[in-house]
Amino acid sequence: MIDKINQHIAKVAEFQGQTQEEIEAFRIAYLGKKGLLNEFFAAFKSVPAEQKKDFGQAVNALKNAAEQRVNDCKAALAQNEHTQGIYGDLTRPGLPQKLGARHPISLVKNRILDIFSRIGFNVSEGPEIEDDWHNFTALNLPEYHPARDMQDTFFIQTDPDILLRTHTSSVQVRYMEEHQPPIRTISPGRVYRNEAISARSHCFFHQIEGLYVDKDVSFADLKQTLAHFTTELFGTSKIRLRPSYFPFTEPSAEVDVYWGLETETDYKMTKGTGWLEIMGCGMVDPNVLKNCGIDPEVYSGFAFGMGIDRIALLLHQIPDIRLLSENDLRFLDQFKSSF
Repeated sequence: MIDKINQHIAKVAEFQGQTQEEIEAFRIAYLGKKGLLNEFFAAFKSVPAEQKKDFGQAVNALKNAAEQRVNDCKAALAQNEHTQGIYGDLTRPGLPQKLGARHPISLVKNRILDIFSRIGFNVSEGPEIEDDWHNFTALNLPEYHPARDMQDTFFIQTDPDILLRTHTSSVQVRYMEEHQPPIRTISPGRVYRNEAISARSHCFFHQIEGLYVDKDVSFADLKQTLAHFTTELFGTSKIRLRPSYFPFTEPSAEVDVYWGLETETDYKMTKGTGWLEIMGCGMVDPNVLKNCGIDPEVYSGFAFGMGIDRIALLLHQIPDIRLLSENDLRFLDQFKSSF
């Protein structure tokens, strides 16, 4: 009798149920009210006393094996059905693909580049790790010049002549060293300054600077170019130029665009004046042209520079500049509809 039970244990171990019906039939055959296990339990009374222990252990082993086999077959069948439900039905809709979004910095930069490319400006780029000559000295900022204090600089400790560029004007210097006029280029890029991080300032940000050098370039050409730019980007050509100082341009000016006073936000942004500062500009200083190998007696030019981050804050009504560098998907997802 025990040998017969062991044969059934081996048979149970070999069982592979392919359908729910097969598994249920197997369960009834062994574990049902009229199944083999009940027959063996009923036969327990007639087993000799000295064999009862071994017989009982064998029956329990058969019961445990049958129950475990039923559970394993059900689990395997459920997993197979789940897999087929995902991969087997070719008419099933595909998994949704999450759409990405352009960063607001990229959106604004591309818009500005597009505006200037349509009036003949090409794009030039340079290294973010610069030397003192291209970042300062060539731009009319010799060593110990007090104007260097206007820009808190990150210097490389092992080499005081190497630094993280504080403006993209260094790209213009490199471009003038390699090209002769007429020059019409615009230089976007990231710059670094050792400033406290707050809602309105950061230790790194993005700039776009433009340069035009040719014969008989005047301040009127500069103003006309900026009026065209503000019309294209902001929808207004109403600008004003306030006298200012930059070491590499003379004369120099700050550029304000008329933003308006239609909402409470406009009052806060413009401090109640309706005017908003967007960039600095000026005529290229003759010393800068000379340092770059261009004859200032023959050529003149103008330059301008603006912060992409600041304009992005304005155009998209972003209250905190730190949001632009935190990579928060909740913030970036808002720009999916932009292009």
